Order: sequence, then C-alpha cells, then structure tokens
Amino acid sequence: MADIKKVVLAYSGGLDTSVILRWLQDTYGCEVVTFTADIGQGEELDPARRKAEAMGVREIYINDLREEFVRDFVFPMFRANTVYEGEYLLGTSIARPLIAKRLVEIADITGADAISHGATGKGNDQVRFELGAYALKPGVKIIAPWREWDLLSREKLLAYAEKHGIPIDMKHKQGGSPYSMDANLLHISYEGRHLENPSAEAEESMWRWTVSPEAAPDAAEYVELEFACGDLVAINGKKMPAHELLAELNRLGGKHGIGRLDLVENRYVGMKSRGCYETPGGAILLKAHRAIESITLDREVAHLKDDLMPRYASMIYNGYWWSPERVTLQTLIDHTQQHVNGWVRVKLYKGNVIVSGRDSKTDSLFDATIATFEDDAGASDQKDAGGFIKLNALRMRIAARKRRPLA
Repeated sequence: MADIKKVVLAYSGGLDTSVILRWLQDTYGCEVVTFTADIGQGEELDPARRKAEAMGVREIYINDLREEFVRDFVFPMFRANTVYEGEYLLGTSIARPLIAKRLVEIADITGADAISHGATGKGNDQVRFELGAYALKPGVKIIAPWREWDLLSREKLLAYAEKHGIPIDMKHKQGGSPYSMDANLLHISYEGRHLENPSAEAEESMWRWTVSPEAAPDAAEYVELEFACGDLVAINGKKMPAHELLAELNRLGGKHGIGRLDLVENRYVGMKSRGCYETPGGAILLKAHRAIESITLDREVAHLKDDLMPRYASMIYNGYWWSPERVTLQTLIDHTQQHVNGWVRVKLYKGNVIVSGRDSKTDSLFDATIATFEDDAGASDQKDAGGFIKLNALRMRIAARKRRPLA
C-alpha cells in the first residue's frame, strides 16, 4: 500500500491505538485522521483528543453516537430477542457495524486512502470491522497493524511507546488493568489475564456496573416498561430517547445485581474464548420484550422468530450486520413488531428479572372468555378437541397398526 497518503484510524487513546497512530505515521509516512466514537462507554473523551493533537493529528473526529447506536442497532436486534449461544446478548458485536459505518463515512469526507483499526488477528472484531467496511465501501483499503507488525506483546508495545515518547497511563506502567475491556451503553466485557483459566471464578472486584446479587437490596423493585412496535419507549410512564432509556435500565439492573454472565464462547475465527459480561439493561429489556410478545404475537409467528433467531444472532456475532441476508431477515422481524404494543411490569430482585404483569389495550390476542377455567358460556366447544386430537394422531395410529417404527 505504497500509495497510502491518509488513513482514518478508529482511535480510543489507549495504549494500542496510540502506538498504532505513531506506527502508521512511521511505517506508511501518512497523515492520520482519528475517529473516536462515543457509544456510552462512560470514559472521558477529551484525553483522546489531547493525545491525538500531541501526536500531530490535524483532523480529529469525536462523535456522539449514543442515540444512533441504541435506536438503529440495539433496538432492532432486541426486536428479534437475539441471544448468541443461548446466553450472550452481543454487546460488543452490535457496536462494530456502527463504528465501521462511521469510519468509511469519515474516509469519504476527508478523502482518506484507507481505514485502520486496533483489532487483533485472533479476535472477532477484525472480521466485524472489515466485513462492514467492505459492504459499505467495496474498494476500501484496510490496514490492520496487528496482522503486520511484530509488536505482539504488551511489553513490546510499552517499549515502542517509551522509545517514541508516546504518553502512557500510569496503570500500564505499573502492570496495567488486569482485563481487556470493551464498554458501550449495552454492556461491559472482560477478557484476558485471570479469565484465561476457564476454571477460575471471576473476581468480585472486576465487576463495574452491577452489585453482586448477595449485596443487592433486600426489597424487590417493580418497573413498568412501555413498548411501541417492539421498541421500548417509556419507563414508569416517562418517555425518553432510546439511549437514555437503556442507561436507566442499566442503572436499575445494576442496582439489583442483574445481567452478569460468565461465558466460554465459540469465536468466528475458530477458537474458544472465555469472557465475562455485564448487560443489566439488556437482560431486563429481553425479558420484557418477550413478555409483551407473548400476548401480541400469533403463535406460529412467535415460533418462527424463535427458529430464526439463532441464525440472526450468528450473523451479528460474525460481522454480517450489513449483509443482504441480515437486512432481509430484519425486514421480516420488523414486520412482526407492528402489533407489539403495550406494557410489561417486571420485578427486579437479587439478580432476577421476574415478569409480574403485561397488557396491550389495542393488540392483545389473549381472550379471557376463551381461556377461562370457569363457565365460558359457549365461547369454546370443548368437544372440538376430540377430532383435533384424532386427526393429529392419525399418522401414529396407522404406523402402530402396521407395526412400523416411528423413526
């Protein structure tokens, strides 16, 4: 890539991307444009700007993407009740397509020749960033330093930073944070160090958003969530923008020890990886969304969604958010949400989200006159069930008569 004159770098201001910034300048002799996304990670972003300025960066983009992130990525994913491998709510995965989108947009704005990221050659994020970039800008050039350089350890990164006068936080010099962390409005993830032994319990001091269930309040808290077309629109009667709704659910869930997960997952690149996650708001949202769907979705539509969900989850986990198959499936999912309107009441108590009520004044399919155990005044003829059962048993009765095995 000798023709690279300007590169847009996804930049956090941490050790890795600070080294990458200088490495790009030295290796490619190019101008670097930095892009820092605010997706609710809760960190001060001004230091990233000051570091970039100190390293000679003239074009610095720091974008508040919190509302777009939740509205256009998190909420569409939760309309599908998306869970990867039965447990993971995809907090890291769902942020990557938005960052990829903004990277290529900034490349177009600035006339950059390439984009760059700090994802390693062992992880999923390199795939997610690059699949997204190629889908949105087919001819884009991508520089992935971890696949090119020989700085393959933390010690080498620190030595490079010291040699080139790159400012490093004291925590790195003194041994560093014990975990590799990623945070946004949906979750915090923890990997590495102590967690690389899957038999070792995560340390209590690691968790940042949630109290332990043992330390959570002894009194349960009731919360009412309102949905419109499958999306959360209000909490306890208060309407808020999407990102504020999720932040409030995080606060409530964290207070009650909700949303912790310790998982060994199968990475797309082939290896198994152990990670811990905090997703308090997402855990509440998933439970509540399924509850409102339980009274507003037709049975077969609900079951079809459940059949498709694992495949949809894999698309997001593996980096195919911008693929035609994900977009097509999203169209189907969104169509199912037209009548997912109403409210759900949940009880939060010591790590648990317990549904205690749900209703939809306009779209409920629950008919108490038919479902009742009392006299239904002829609303349902119970004799109809006999023929229904016989018809469904017909193939088994024929097989039994012929003495043929069922499988």
